[in-house]
Amino acid sequence: MAKTSLLRPLAVAAAGAVLVATGALPAAAAGQTTTDAAAPDLAGVRAALQATTAAGAPGAFAVIRDHGTADRTRSVSVGLADLDGTPMNSSWRFRVGSNSKMFAAVLVMQLAEEGRIDLDRPLREYLPEGVLPESWTMTGRQVLEHRAGVYDHTNDLLEQAGEETTSAFEARIRNTVYDPRALVAMSVKHGLQYTPGSRYAYSNTDYVLLGLAVEHLTGQAFPEVLNERIIQPLGLRGTSFVVPDRTIRGAHVTGYLTNDDRTKPLLDSTEQTGSWVWSAGALISTAEDLDRFLSALMAGRDGGLVSDASLQQMTAALPTPTPKISYGLGLRRIALSCGDVYGHGGIVQGFNTQSFTTPDGRRSVVVLANASNNGAVTQGLMNTLEPAFCGKQPAAAPRSNFAPSSVPASAPVNSLPVVEDTRI
Repeated sequence: MAKTSLLRPLAVAAAGAVLVATGALPAAAAGQTTTDAAAPDLAGVRAALQATTAAGAPGAFAVIRDHGTADRTRSVSVGLADLDGTPMNSSWRFRVGSNSKMFAAVLVMQLAEEGRIDLDRPLREYLPEGVLPESWTMTGRQVLEHRAGVYDHTNDLLEQAGEETTSAFEARIRNTVYDPRALVAMSVKHGLQYTPGSRYAYSNTDYVLLGLAVEHLTGQAFPEVLNERIIQPLGLRGTSFVVPDRTIRGAHVTGYLTNDDRTKPLLDSTEQTGSWVWSAGALISTAEDLDRFLSALMAGRDGGLVSDASLQQMTAALPTPTPKISYGLGLRRIALSCGDVYGHGGIVQGFNTQSFTTPDGRRSVVVLANASNNGAVTQGLMNTLEPAFCGKQPAAAPRSNFAPSSVPASAPVNSLPVVEDTRI
C-alpha cells in the first residue's frame, strides 16, 4: 500500500479524501522498525471482556485492526448496548472521554510547527489575559505532559463529601453548562500544586488550558479548529464535538453510571453537556474513527496530522507513578510483554474506553465498556490489551507457595494496572 503525503493547511481537505480512499500505510514511529504482529488471542480478549461485564458493565467490545498489505479487522462483542436488550455493537458511537486529549495535543503540535506557539515558553503567553496568574510560568510542554502543577478542577465537581456519584452527576454535570475559563478559575483558586516540571500529576485542567490556547491563537472556536484540522481531513464521519448539546446523534451505545451504592440500579448517563471537561474529554467518536486517527498520527508526516519531529516529541514519554505507564505529549505509553503501545484511555460518565496502537501504526486496539465509576470494569478493559496486541501467552509456571502475598493468585500473568484518570 503506497504512502500518501498529506499537506496542511491549504490542501488538507483534498488530502483527507486521498487518505480515506487509500488508507495510508503508517510509517514506523520514533525510529522503531515495523514488524509483523502476533495474531491476537481472541479467546483471551473475549475472556477479559466477559470479566468486564461480570464486573458490572452491561456490555463491552474490542475492535482490533491490522494495516499492511491486506487490512484486517477483528471484532469481539459481549453483552448489551443498552438495558433494553440491544446487543452490543462495535460500530456505534460513544463518548471517548480523555481520548479527546490526543486530538487537543495534535492541534497544539500543529500550531507549534507553524511557529504560533513555543512549547518551551510559559503557556500563559498564549492565553487570553487573566486566565492564569502572572507568576505561573509552566510551559506548554509541561502542560501537555501533566507536569505543570495545575490542580484538576474536576475534583471540585466530583469529590463532594457525603454525596453519591449519581447525585453529583445530576447536580453538577448532566445539564450544567460551564465556560472553559470558569473551569480554569476553579483550579487556579487552589494555587500551584508543585514546582512545574518536578513531577507528574494528571490534570484535566491542563487540557482545558490547551483548548483555550488553541482558540486564542487561531481566533476560532475549538470545535471549528478540530473540524478543520482533524475531523474533516481524515474523514472521521462518526466523530463530533457538540458541547453543550446533550445528545449523541445517530446509532450509539448507551452509557451507564454505576451508583456508589451497588445495590442501586445503573443510571443512564448518556445525555450530558460535556462542558465540565470540554477539550479535555468531550469528544464523541467510533472505534473506526479512533483507529483512523491513531494510524494517521503514528504515520507522522505521511499521515498529514503532525511532522515526524512532532511525533517523536509526542512519543518521548516520561515515567509516571503507575508501573508500565509513561506519558508524553498527549499520548500515554504502555509497556506490554511484546513491546510498547501508544494511545490514551477515557472514562466519562457511562463510557469506559482504551485506544492504543503499535509504534508503526500497523495494529490498533479500541475497547469499550458502557459503565463507569467501577474500577473492576476498567481493569477488565486493561486486561484486553495484552491478548489483543501480543497474542496467546505461553502457559505460566505454577506459582510457588512462597509467592509474594501482594500478588493475587487469580491475577493474569501480564495484568496491567488501572491508570490514574479513572474519572475522565
